[in-house]
Amino acid sequence: MGGNMSDTNFDVIGFLKKAVSVGASDIHLQYGERPVLRIDGRIVKVDMPELSENDILAACRELCPSNIKDQINTLCDLDFAYEIPKYSRFRVNLSRQLGKNGLVIRTIPYNIKKVTELNLPETIEQFANLNNGLVLVTGPTGSGKSTTIASLIDYININFAKHIITIEDPVEFIFTNKKSIVSQRQILIDTMSFPEGIKYSLRQDPDVIFIGEIRDRETVTAALKASETGHLVFATIHTNGAVQTISRIVNMFEPSDRDFVRMQIASILRGTVSQKLIPVSDETGRRPACEVLVVTPTIKDYIKKDKMEEVYDLVKKGSFNNMITMNMSLHKFYELGLITEEVALSYSDNRAELQQMIKGVYHGTFGNNKA
Repeated sequence: MGGNMSDTNFDVIGFLKKAVSVGASDIHLQYGERPVLRIDGRIVKVDMPELSENDILAACRELCPSNIKDQINTLCDLDFAYEIPKYSRFRVNLSRQLGKNGLVIRTIPYNIKKVTELNLPETIEQFANLNNGLVLVTGPTGSGKSTTIASLIDYININFAKHIITIEDPVEFIFTNKKSIVSQRQILIDTMSFPEGIKYSLRQDPDVIFIGEIRDRETVTAALKASETGHLVFATIHTNGAVQTISRIVNMFEPSDRDFVRMQIASILRGTVSQKLIPVSDETGRRPACEVLVVTPTIKDYIKKDKMEEVYDLVKKGSFNNMITMNMSLHKFYELGLITEEVALSYSDNRAELQQMIKGVYHGTFGNNKA
């Protein structure tokens, strides 16, 4: 990437400020393309000139941490945080496409919203009241997992005197100490990896540990160990449903180890929250549809015996524990007129079941749940 830096008219900081002001969740900056924003889940192309190679290079230089500014042309994939004081924090991903750099930038608001402000089921606050065990928040990229966990961590921060350690890549929401002390550690700056960060965090007198993302077996093993030693562990993982999440973790291990891992998960898993952000009809943006699994003694037993289908059936019937399936959540949105049948079905992983619910031939104990 040659060229003089002064050849650019693109002011990335000014652009990011405007993106925050119009409520963009993500910003895409690609060579040869106009800037793109994602607003309420929809892609919007900005009416301005296509970005030149120098525009992208200048943006990279402006946003990159100082220790890597000279390596921009040789780095392939990189995540880091950036902050415009008084506006927002950002999670920046630098990547290459056909030899050219590009940036995808997510806005991370300063304000950490409460569970109810996020339109999440209030029942998930029960997980923040626990003293130990593992709680998993799952869903596809961009489904609001980080926002949900931040809300739960801040709930603990406001209500309990605890030591909370977060291990993130990169650090997203910034917490101010309230009743708790919050220590936030960034991969490659404060600790080398998720497994290392978890291992050493156990020597830092934690009560609560948040693991930014479970990506591999080593991280799962460290997370299970931290939960077993009496800590409350929150973690995110990219899966679609509560039941699928348990199977995914078990399948990260060799077949000979899976029975043991199932026993471990059964004894320490307290619950899972799976979510998807759904665009609603009244143009008020997106709302999270959730599946909430609370691990009861019966569910523990089913996990040990690898009866995952029965686990799903229990979640469907689990209104007494405020458990809900994704389809229940979508059906509630449909009944409230927030989404059409077509939208509900497009976000469902079990369309046949949801069609039955919409037709009214579903005979579960559905109806008393807050979605």
